[in-house]
Amino acid sequence: MAEVEEQDITELEQQDEDVTEILASAENTDEAAAPAEESSDDDDAVDVEEHLKDAVEGSLRLKRLLSRDDDEPGKKKRKVTAAEAEKDKKVKLLLIKWGLAQDKVVKHVLDGSSVEDLDELIKSGYVPDKFNEWKTTCELLTRYMCEMREKKLPRGTACDSVAAFAHRWKLDLAKDKVLRTLKHGELRYVLSTYDGTKELKEVIEEAQNENEVDDYTTASSVPKAPGLAALSRFTRLELIDPMADAAVFGDANLTFALKLAKHRKALGHVGRVIATTFEDLDTLRERYKEIDDSIKTLEQDYFAEVWHGVDCTRIAIDDKFKGLEKSLGAVYYNFPHSGAIGGFFDGHPVVNWRHENLMRLFFRNFPHSGAIGGFFDGHPVVNWRHENLMRLFFRSLRTYVKPGGFVKVASNCGAVGVRFSYIIGGALENEFLHIETVPFLEWHLHRYGRSYGDKRDIYKRPDASNNQSYNAQAADRDMVYCFCYAPTGAKLGPQQVRLPPNLKTLNACTDGPFKSVQGKAKETLAQQLHNRFVTEISGTHVG
Repeated sequence: MAEVEEQDITELEQQDEDVTEILASAENTDEAAAPAEESSDDDDAVDVEEHLKDAVEGSLRLKRLLSRDDDEPGKKKRKVTAAEAEKDKKVKLLLIKWGLAQDKVVKHVLDGSSVEDLDELIKSGYVPDKFNEWKTTCELLTRYMCEMREKKLPRGTACDSVAAFAHRWKLDLAKDKVLRTLKHGELRYVLSTYDGTKELKEVIEEAQNENEVDDYTTASSVPKAPGLAALSRFTRLELIDPMADAAVFGDANLTFALKLAKHRKALGHVGRVIATTFEDLDTLRERYKEIDDSIKTLEQDYFAEVWHGVDCTRIAIDDKFKGLEKSLGAVYYNFPHSGAIGGFFDGHPVVNWRHENLMRLFFRNFPHSGAIGGFFDGHPVVNWRHENLMRLFFRSLRTYVKPGGFVKVASNCGAVGVRFSYIIGGALENEFLHIETVPFLEWHLHRYGRSYGDKRDIYKRPDASNNQSYNAQAADRDMVYCFCYAPTGAKLGPQQVRLPPNLKTLNACTDGPFKSVQGKAKETLAQQLHNRFVTEISGTHVG
């Protein structure tokens, strides 16, 4: 038995050679952040103004990690820190305990986890089912760890403003009940001023003694109305700042942008509506026969601006966004979907890191990737794209959303690609407060033509006006996750990203499209998939 364990450890140490260089990006420590500060050809090639570097750093670092994964012999290894060595021991302990020392994809999942998650995993006594009929071991592990983290976040289903506030400040049920009895003006006062330095009871008394002031804003109207009901109506009716600019991302066919522009015009808003697409115009014309009419209506009837080729994780280096810093009062991202990678479900650790980093970079910038044949969105080999989408999206938005501005992301609460925790987690770590989760069908802007956002729309959306062909998600499970930007002024560390699988991990994968290939064919497929990852993170749409 000792000989077997020694052999397993030796094999694991060999697998670590490619991981140590990029392991630091998974840890939120100064040592772990060091690679983000290194210069590279990629960084040199991109001219970024100093105040915009934070918004795009995560996306550039992710590309650098992928580009450097070349398995060159004699490659110089980065020195491993004490924290990384301690984390590596925990990973090896779990792999040997589970009898999975040779499973490089499971190791990839563990390598991309935080020390806190590993400690909780060890404490839980969890053991993945190696004989599951439906899911592979790495998929089961990824799902378990996601669900473990989700227990610490607000729930993914409907969550009103009081419940979101109570979760943020860890208030008990008695205080929650008191908040629900307040009037509209009082509740707004408490939600906006309470910071934990005073007892909640004192803040409520201040709110009740506060003189009513009509500052001619929508928020100050009907102060005597039932508080929770009034706040819920504001969110559902989309009563945003009439002067602020609004930007739409993730709207492939522009039907949501049309809905928003019409809504703002009806309310007399004077703020701009900026509608963006990831694809270029030629691609949109191939997929959506109505796209030219939609663009014409947006520009001529509603005076909106339509921009193509916008990667939401890299808007800091997009000239179209120059001068828009701190100008956006409302941002929308609808049904983020980075597509399937052949054979992998979105939760699979080989792909799942994509999703986590996506949301993180969203609230710093955001990319959209197409389907990868053979993988389901939850498979960890591809899922990292979805997770990273929301992380990078929210990180990028920190530069362009003004304090107090709103961000709303519509997605399905049961999605295994962009999980609700990627959306909420990416927002929270970039100082976007979760203020409410609204059922999609209760939202005033919910009637628009949804789409896949990739080449499937050519043959699966024959009726865009009635939207009869899009049945991938149940509407009653769709949610609108609402956030408010509340910067503290503190400097955030480098954006965390979910690690992508390296070439050795891809070559060792036996799921999805790798299931039926061996030898040189498998190596070629792994290289092609790796090249696609590099292309996508560079801002080029595939699929």
